[in-house]
Amino acid sequence: MSSTHRAQKERRARKARGAPGSRTWSVVAAVTGAALVVAAAPGRAPEQDPAARPAGGPDAAVTLLVGRALDQGDGGIAARCALEAFRDGLCTGWRQQRVRATSRGAGSVLRGPASRAAGGEGRTVVLPTNSGGPLDIALAEAGQLTDVTVHDGHGRYVGGELAPRSRHWTNTEPLRAGELYTVRVGAQDAGGTPVGVTMAFRTAPPPDEGRLTVEFGPRPGTYGAGQIVTAALSRPVPAADRTARARVERALQVTSEPAVEGGWHWVDDSTLHYRPRTYWPAHAEVHVTSGLDGVEVGDHDYGGPSDSTRFTIGDRIEAVTDAGAHEMTVRRNGKVIRTIPVTTGKAGFRTRSGIKVVLRKEYQVRMRGDSVGIKRGTSEFYDLPVFYATRVTWSGEYVHAAPWSVASQGEENVSHGCTGMSTAEAAWFFETVREGDIVQVVNSEGEPMAPFENGFGDWNLDWRAWQAGSALAGDAPVPAAVLPAVSRHAASRLRPLT
Repeated sequence: MSSTHRAQKERRARKARGAPGSRTWSVVAAVTGAALVVAAAPGRAPEQDPAARPAGGPDAAVTLLVGRALDQGDGGIAARCALEAFRDGLCTGWRQQRVRATSRGAGSVLRGPASRAAGGEGRTVVLPTNSGGPLDIALAEAGQLTDVTVHDGHGRYVGGELAPRSRHWTNTEPLRAGELYTVRVGAQDAGGTPVGVTMAFRTAPPPDEGRLTVEFGPRPGTYGAGQIVTAALSRPVPAADRTARARVERALQVTSEPAVEGGWHWVDDSTLHYRPRTYWPAHAEVHVTSGLDGVEVGDHDYGGPSDSTRFTIGDRIEAVTDAGAHEMTVRRNGKVIRTIPVTTGKAGFRTRSGIKVVLRKEYQVRMRGDSVGIKRGTSEFYDLPVFYATRVTWSGEYVHAAPWSVASQGEENVSHGCTGMSTAEAAWFFETVREGDIVQVVNSEGEPMAPFENGFGDWNLDWRAWQAGSALAGDAPVPAAVLPAVSRHAASRLRPLT
């Protein structure tokens, strides 16, 4: 074999193996410390991957401006730069980098115009991003943004908003501290050719101590259709800090199967309650989780990890006591299963009206008059052992056995505020209901059940009043440009706000 033929054969072999001089490239995201990094690495050729095949030639490209607020280390958050001042050095604590997006999806971080003109790749610098600051992506030249997705390593997507003329995107949801984010940007150059790039950056970690956590209720188990979800925060979030409350509320997530409409209501600075618009459906599965971990709630004030809870709704039991008719009607899933003669509070001790929820069941309770303000030694004072006591308020209102008043049950109201019935009926009721079941009193002439101070009176607020207790009340509807949680191969086309 001649030396010429041997050299041609070796060149063909090198080309088939992808040897240096014929190497193909595809884009991958890499992370150096907390810097924004875009890098190229050997991989499958774009023409072998339909998803990466350029639509308009290999030379199409646009330059993106990617801006982030840096972590100041002293609790400060950099102010957002105006788009016109979207350059390094013009905003304290702000870092802007130029990123090249091409028709092959590859790109590079550029240090400046000279580096860009040379097509070179700039040196990356460790720049911890402040999770409370903005993330901005803008075009540095003619063209338009078409697709932007930002998600963390857990698959949680960050909502964003596209400005008019499709040239500037910014996040509408806060980033989380200590998270690695992947950013995928699709755009079109001035000629309409699709281009894109993938980037990654890491936010600065949150402090180790003093983070806001939450304890959820109820504990796992089966509950009634009126059960309220509670969230007890580890420290107060004052009503005056509406932004912090809104961030907390968005992070506390309640999902159910079947799905229902529901919402949170701030009871006080450190307590929230969640309920559906109407009672839970029978046999619903409810899951409550906190997404606070890493979220910047206030000025350098972060959320921490919290345990989730799951519970199930049983049959829908509703007990309605008509104090005027002296009877209780019990329904299971809408069907009457029992009608019980009862006696309720007499004049001066009227039973509270409204909707209550079973708090607990106590087989035997010692009831004394002084616990409700009746002085010992007066004619109204009592001290009795009571059986089959189903508690509906923390102040001591029960549905219970009252064998001493059987003659009055179904005829008149003679109690000191509780709902009394025979021992047999009380035993049946005790065994039938569970925590979270609904107990309503009508026509009692008593004071209305308080929404929060004395048990779960939450259902006595209509839906509008309930929503008014949310830190998100009055928020505008989500605009069309806010990004859905989409996968990298199913990004939605963006529409600018008008």
